[in-house]
Amino acid sequence: MERLVENISDTAKWVAIFRADESERPDAIFHDPFARKMAGKKGEEIANAVEFSRQNSWSFVARTYLFDKYISEHVAHGYDMVINLAAGLDSRPYRMQLPSSLQWIEVDLPGILSEKEKILANDKPNCELRRVPLDLSNEAARLTLFKQLNGETDKALIVSEGLMIYLITEQAASLASDLSEQKNLKRWLFDMASPGLLTLAQEKMGSFLKEGNAVFQFAPEEGEAFFLKYGWKSLESKSMLKTAAELNRLNVEMKAIAAIPEPEGPKGAFPWSGACLFENKNAM
Repeated sequence: MERLVENISDTAKWVAIFRADESERPDAIFHDPFARKMAGKKGEEIANAVEFSRQNSWSFVARTYLFDKYISEHVAHGYDMVINLAAGLDSRPYRMQLPSSLQWIEVDLPGILSEKEKILANDKPNCELRRVPLDLSNEAARLTLFKQLNGETDKALIVSEGLMIYLITEQAASLASDLSEQKNLKRWLFDMASPGLLTLAQEKMGSFLKEGNAVFQFAPEEGEAFFLKYGWKSLESKSMLKTAAELNRLNVEMKAIAAIPEPEGPKGAFPWSGACLFENKNAM
């Protein structure tokens, strides 16, 4: 039997389904007209096979909403570059209202970028878009890229949506250090899970995703403070669950759970995920 998740890039098709579903609602919070064709048949099959993700599709909706919001705010405040690490099948340069002068850099594995380029061949981005085929585990190559981009921007926002949970601790630390060395890469936005949510996700989805070497791994015990020693100061974090409640995307049971106060600081065993914004200490 063919594996549905053959490699980590297939998870981008899986996530695109939830953007498509939201976009097609009459009360859609965001509109991604490219999501359905990005996901394709495989994305639909994966989403249907991973029942836990269907039940918690609100988390992907909240994540997309929060990332859109943070990106728009930074661009409005003069950020001239967005560096999207592990860009996957993200279509923000095409679907968001962005200044034509904005530099948008997509970095990901050659295969997924090539596939996206074919899908969007007849569409035009709203800003200056550059795709960089690169395996981010290649530390020498990525550092060369980061240094190059640092010289091309005054204020860059780094975006890593759906990336960090697949890293091991050493990889997260190394990536954070390489980025913080570049003083013009001023802020970093990514999503992060608590150890409690990691355990739950591994239990519900881990074996299915492991087939394609898409393993959930990273959820530091110290939470956002993990990144302090690698050059990043936490500015704020927004809970996916609380955001989904505000957006009216939860059922009755989950609304009751969302009403429970979340722990301040490290979340430990509490199942939590959030969009986390950091500032480069070397740029302060």
